Order: sequence, then C-alpha cells, then structure tokens
Amino acid sequence: MTPSAPLRLRGPEEAWRHRAHDVGHVLQRWRAVARVAGLEWRVIYETGGYPVYFLRSGRAGERPLYFSAGVHGDEAGAVLGLLEWAERSGAYLRRADLILIPLFNPVGLAMNTRGDAEGADLNRLFDCARHPHIAAWRQALAGCAPRAAVCLHEDYDAQGLYGYELNRDRNLHLAEQCLAQAEGIVPRDPRRRIEGRAAQRGVIRRRRLPMAEHLPEAVALYEAGTDCALTFETPSEGCLQARSRAQSCLLDAVCAWDQAGGSRIVKISQDDLVSRGDSRKD
Repeated sequence: MTPSAPLRLRGPEEAWRHRAHDVGHVLQRWRAVARVAGLEWRVIYETGGYPVYFLRSGRAGERPLYFSAGVHGDEAGAVLGLLEWAERSGAYLRRADLILIPLFNPVGLAMNTRGDAEGADLNRLFDCARHPHIAAWRQALAGCAPRAAVCLHEDYDAQGLYGYELNRDRNLHLAEQCLAQAEGIVPRDPRRRIEGRAAQRGVIRRRRLPMAEHLPEAVALYEAGTDCALTFETPSEGCLQARSRAQSCLLDAVCAWDQAGGSRIVKISQDDLVSRGDSRKD
C-alpha cells in the first residue's frame, strides 16, 4: 500500500483550485482511474444531468471496504482527497476488495452547495427508501455489508481534523489510529465537544446509534451490518491542498489497517511519504 505522497499540482494553484468544482473534470479523472485499475464502474443514478458513479474492484465480495465522498457538494477537499488517493493507488485497487462512490452529489459540487438540486441534505435521508437517489444507492449495495466504511466530509466550523466512529468491536480504536497518521498534515480539532458531542483528541466514539431517523450515510451503513463506520471531517476553510492530502492519508491508514488483518497501524514516517513517490497513471 502506497501512503500519501507529496502533493503535485496540475498547473497553477488557482487553476487547480477552480477545477475542484468542475464535475466533468473530476469524473473524467475517475474514468481514467477505473481504466488503469481495472475497476467495474457504472452509473447508479443521474441528477441535474450528472451521473453518480459506483465503482467496484474485481475482487469485491459481500464484505468489502467502502469509501465515499461528495455527499455534500461544498466539501471539495473530501472529493479531491478520495480522487487523489485512487489516482496513485492503482496497484492496490487492482487487488483490493473495495467499493467506491467518488461523488455522491455532483450537482451540489457543481453549485458549491451542501444540498442536492432540490436543496435536500442527502446525509439526512439515507433511511428514506422512497427518495430516488437513496433508493438507487440501496439497490447498488444490495447483498453487501461492508466490513469497514469511510465517509469523507468537511466541516465549516471545524478547528482541525476530527472523526466519528461507530464500531462493534469496543477494543478497536480505528479513528484514533487514522488521525495519528494524518495529524501532521492537518492538526486535530482540540475541542472537547464537537457538534454537541463529547470528543477525545478529535474522536467522537459512539457506543450506540445516535438517531432513529434522518440517518446519515455512515449510520445507515452501520445499521445495515457494517462492522466499523467512520466519518472524517477536515476544516473546509483551511488550505485545500492540505485538506485533500489529509483525507487521502486517512484512507491510507484504513487500508494499512485492513491489510494488516485489523492490527495496529505502524506509524508512516514523512521520509516514507517522500520516498515512495506518486504511482498514479493518467
């Protein structure tokens, strides 16, 4: 597994920033990822003229890893983090047991809004089987219960990197392990209460489902049988390069944990980050 490499910009910084909300450009890059890594990709829904892609590795079974981004369109760092991770992880993707939803709300990304084309917050609708977008997502995941799920987000009010963890194994502290890998890029949120919930060193660890309705993606996945559901948040008002790189590093940490059979992650050094380079192919 190749950990996060030094960020390489595609052209001038301002042009790169502008294209963060260029849905056509983002999806074009994802199609290239699918070709290079041999991923099965299909359109599970269309909204506002944009497709919602569902990518599956050739080895994906009934208990894959699950990574998603872009449920909220104003969280471009999460979308870019997942994309950049995939672009340099072709070798891993070819042998992975993994499902990817790279941009769940393309209209929101195009408009830089939290909601979808109708203004709905999709991350409060994942228990609403009547909503066509959510129904398509449920159908795509039918017969599948991920062993671990990572939902990438950003938070306008965040004071640093933080994460939510729902875990059936009380001895596993995976969010803590992941934040330890990424905090050198974006420091942890130091608050003791985040979004009204108790937090310890940037981790909000839930022992039970926090709500019975209006479920976010991670909670709906956990309710459906996922063993460990993680939601990570970077501060959306921070540097876009740092945010996307931190998101990518979090995914590295989850993959390293999974490849180690669920054991503790060995700390990735900054020398490793530099020496392993960028394996992405266009």
